[in-house]
Amino acid sequence: MARCKTDCIEKPIARGFEILGGFVGRHPWWFLILPMFISAGLGGGFYFLADREANGIEEMFTPIDGPAKHERQVVKQYFPQSDSNFSRLRLYTEGTFASLIIVTPGQNILTFTALKNIFEMDRNVTNMRIGAFAFKDLCVEKGGGCVSNSIFDIVKTPSDVNTATINYPYNGTNFIASEIGGVKLKSGLTQIESAEAIRLFYFLKEDNQTINTMWLKKFIEAASKMKKEEGMTISYFTSISRDEEFEKSSDSIIPLFSLTYALAINFSIISCLRLDCVRNKVWVATFGVLSAGMAVLSSFGLLLYCGMPFAMTVATAPFLILGIGVDDMFIMISCWQQTQVHDNVEDRMAATYKEAAVSITITTLTDALAFYIGLLTPFRSVQSFCMYTGTAVLFCYLYNITFFGAFLALNGSREKGNRHWLTCMKVPEPEENSEKYNLCCVGGAYDHETGKEEPMPINNFFKMYYGPFLTNTWTKVFVILLYAGYLGSSIYGCFQIQEGIDLKNLAADSSYVGSYYDNEDQYFSEYGPNVMVVVTDSKFQYWDQTARNRLDTCLERFESLTLDGRSLVAKDMTISWLNEYVKVINPNNKTIFMDSLPAFLQRSDFTQDVNISNKVIIASRMFIQTINVSTAVDEKNMLNKLRETANGCSEKLVVYHPAFIYFDQYAVIVSNTIQNIVVATLAMLVISLMLIPNPICSLWVTFAIASVIVGVAGFMALWDVNLDSVSMINLVICIGFSVDFSAHISYAFVASKEVTANKKAVDAVYHLGYPIIQGAVSTILGVVVLSAAESYIFRTFFKIMFLVILFGAVHGVVFIPVFLTFFGICGGKVSDKKDDGRSNTLSQSGHMWVTQTTGDFNMKNTHELRAVAANSHVWSISSNQSSHNGKTNSVYENIEDCP
Repeated sequence: MARCKTDCIEKPIARGFEILGGFVGRHPWWFLILPMFISAGLGGGFYFLADREANGIEEMFTPIDGPAKHERQVVKQYFPQSDSNFSRLRLYTEGTFASLIIVTPGQNILTFTALKNIFEMDRNVTNMRIGAFAFKDLCVEKGGGCVSNSIFDIVKTPSDVNTATINYPYNGTNFIASEIGGVKLKSGLTQIESAEAIRLFYFLKEDNQTINTMWLKKFIEAASKMKKEEGMTISYFTSISRDEEFEKSSDSIIPLFSLTYALAINFSIISCLRLDCVRNKVWVATFGVLSAGMAVLSSFGLLLYCGMPFAMTVATAPFLILGIGVDDMFIMISCWQQTQVHDNVEDRMAATYKEAAVSITITTLTDALAFYIGLLTPFRSVQSFCMYTGTAVLFCYLYNITFFGAFLALNGSREKGNRHWLTCMKVPEPEENSEKYNLCCVGGAYDHETGKEEPMPINNFFKMYYGPFLTNTWTKVFVILLYAGYLGSSIYGCFQIQEGIDLKNLAADSSYVGSYYDNEDQYFSEYGPNVMVVVTDSKFQYWDQTARNRLDTCLERFESLTLDGRSLVAKDMTISWLNEYVKVINPNNKTIFMDSLPAFLQRSDFTQDVNISNKVIIASRMFIQTINVSTAVDEKNMLNKLRETANGCSEKLVVYHPAFIYFDQYAVIVSNTIQNIVVATLAMLVISLMLIPNPICSLWVTFAIASVIVGVAGFMALWDVNLDSVSMINLVICIGFSVDFSAHISYAFVASKEVTANKKAVDAVYHLGYPIIQGAVSTILGVVVLSAAESYIFRTFFKIMFLVILFGAVHGVVFIPVFLTFFGICGGKVSDKKDDGRSNTLSQSGHMWVTQTTGDFNMKNTHELRAVAANSHVWSISSNQSSHNGKTNSVYENIEDCP
C-alpha cells in the first residue's frame, strides 16, 4: 500500500499519523490508560438516560414543522375543546380515551347473546375506579352525563336488538360507521342486516392526566382478562398505548447486546487467529472490540450529559458502531503485518499509522459526515440517531488511534521479545526450514525474504487465485452481466417503494396494539377521516349571497375529488352550519344574520363550529367525510388533494384532521431522503477528491455510492420495507458504508506500484480483500441478532444494513476492481499488456544494482534489494543517473542509499 507523492493533502496526513504512531509506540501506557479514564467519566452520563428518553410517537416520527401541526394550532386557537359539551368529531387531538373492538368473524354480532356479553363488558369498564375516582368523575360529558356509545343509544337492552332498525352510516344524526363495522345492508336500503364488529369508546377529561393514565393502565389490564363468548375476539387500545408499547419494544433487544458482542469478539479472534504462538492476535482483536464498546459508552454519555434526547432508534447504534470499530481494527492489523518484524516497535507503529492513516480517516470522515448530514431531516428520531451515532463514530476513531493503537504497541513489544501470546513466556524462534507452527513450543516465524509477518492463507488466496480469476477476460464479461442484472433489479424495485410507516409497526409483534389496528383496518376502513374545513378569514361576509356561493363552490370542489377514479369525499355527508342556518333565516341582512346566529348555534349544537367575538365571526368550520382511503398511498394523495383544493379557493381555508399529523410524513419523506442522499454524496465526493490522489478514482467512489444506494432502495422495496423515517436512517448510513468499501479498494488501486491495470486490481484485492470481508462479516454479525427482534424498527434496521454491507462488499471486491481495470489512468501510466521486464524491476549487473522507477520505491522491494545485496557481498557501487526511453535509471553508490 505505497502512496502517491503528488497529493498535497493526503501526504501531510500520512506524515502526521507517522509521527503520532511513533509517539504512541514510545508511550503506550499513557494512551491505553487515559482513554479508559475518559470513557469511565463520560459513561456517567448514563445516569441521565431516563430523563433524556424521548419515545413519543408524534414527537419522534412526525415532521418537526409539518403543515398539520400549524393547522392544528389554527384549530386549537379558534375552536378550543370542551369537556362539558364533548364531540369526537370536533377534537383537534385524538383525545384521552380507551377503546374496545369486539368481533365475531363471519357471524352477526347484532344478536341477543353477543350484545349481552358486550353490555357486560361495558359495565365492567364503567365500574372501574382509581382510588376515590369513579369513571363518571373522569369521563367527558354531554347533556349532563358521560358520553355514551351509539350502540347503547340505539339498543337500550340486548333484547331490543331483535326489533331495532339501525340505519348506516348515519342513524338519525349519529354517524355510526366508526362504531359498527363489517356491515351488510338490506337489499336496496340503508338498514343494517348484519354486522361483524362493534367498537366502544371511553373518553376522559383532559384536566388530570396522572389519574387518567392510571385509569387507562387499569383498563388495559382489565381488557386483557375480559370474558367473551365462543367465536368472539376482543382487541383493545388506549391513547397512551402507542407510546408505551413503542417504549417497551426496545426491551426486546437488550438481551441481544451481549450476544452481539460475543459474536463480534469470537469472529474477531477467529479471523485474527494465527497458528504461530507469538504472532497470534487474540488479545489485539479482543481489545479492538473493547475499543468500540468504549466509544459507545463515551459518546452516549457525553450527549446525555449535554441533554440530547435519546430516541429508541438510537438503541440500534451500538450494533452498528461495533461493526465500524472492528472494521478499522482489521485495517490497522493488516498494516501492522506489512511492517518489518525486526524493526523496533516505535518504527513499526509509525509505519502502521502512516499506512492506515488515509484509509481509516476517509471512512471515519465519510461515516461521521453521513450521519451529521442526517441532522437536516425533519424527524427527531432520525436526528437523535444520527447525532448519537455520528459522535460514536468519532470516538471510535479516536480510541482506535489511541487506546487500540497503544495495545497494538504493547502486543508488538511482546512479539519483539518473542513471547507466547497467552503465558508471555519467551519461546524460541523456529528454524528457517523447520516446522514453523507450534502453539506451545516455538513461535515468531516471519517471511525471511520480505522481513514481514507471513501473509495469512486467505491473503494468498486473493493474490494467487481470486485476483487472477477476477481479472480474467471472461470473468469480466460475467461481472458486467451480473452488474447489469443487479442494476436492472434495483431500478425495478425503486418503482415499487411504498412510503410511510404503519403506526402498528412501532409496537412489538406480540403487542395488543397490532390486533387492534388489524381489526380497525378490516372492519372500519370504509370511511376515512372526517376532515375539518376551516374558514380563517375574519372579513368573510357570510350573509352575502355571492360570498356564500364562492364558499359553496369550494365545498363542491372538495366533494368532486377522486382518487384513481374513485370518489374521495362523500357528496351527501358534508356538515355545514352555514347551510343549515340559511334554511331557517333570511341571511342577506347582516344585522339579522348576526343577531340570530348565537341562538341558532346553541339550539342546533353547532356552538363549537363558529368563533364569534363582538358580533364578528373570527373563524368557522365545516366537515367533509372522506371515503375509499385504505392505503398509505391513498392517505398521501388524499392529504395532497385536500390541501391543493383549499389553497386553490379564493377564501382562506385550512383543512385538518388529527391523523394529518402522521400523514405529513408522506409529504416530506421522499424529498428529504433525496436531499440527504444528494448532499451526502457530494460531500463524499469532496472528501474523496481531497484524500484519494486521483480524481477519476474519486468519481468511481461516487459511482459506487450511487450504485449501492439504488441497490439498497430497490431491494428493500422487494423485501417489504417501506420508505419511512426508520429506513431513511439506514439510507443515510448506506452512503457512509458504500464509501468505506469502495474507498479502500480504490485507494489501494491508486497506490499500487504494479505496472498494469490488472495487476493493480490483483494487488488491491490482495492487500484489502480480506480486511473488507472481515469488516463486512463483522458488521453483519453486529446487526444479525436484530433479525430476531420482535420490533419492526430493529428488523428493518437489520434488513437494510444487511443490504448495505452485502452490496457494499460486493462492489468493493467484485465490481469496482473490475471496472477500475477498464480505466487504468487511475494509477498513472499503465496498460493491460504484459510486463516487459524493464519497468519497476531490479536487475543485477556485475556489482551494480539498477532500478528503473515510475514512482516511489516501496518498502518490500527495498528490503528485497538489501537482502540480495547482502547475500551477494555488494558493498559499494558507483553513482550516476542516465535516461532511457523517458525512464530514470538510478545507480546507487551504497545499497543503503536506495530509496
